[in-house]
Amino acid sequence: MKRQKRDKLERAHSQGYKAGVNGKSKDECPYQGMDTRSNWLGGWREANEDRGVGLFR
Repeated sequence: MKRQKRDKLERAHSQGYKAGVNGKSKDECPYQGMDTRSNWLGGWREANEDRGVGLFR
């Protein structure tokens, strides 16, 4: 059975989180669509909050 790709919005959130953990700017969001961009930024914000409380260096 083929493995299905993850949902695009879930993937955008995950990539935004990774970008935030790595200290990238939110201006580096690669998405133009409103839904995918907002999910990427949501992941980015979540990562910055996690960095703020000391989960990542």
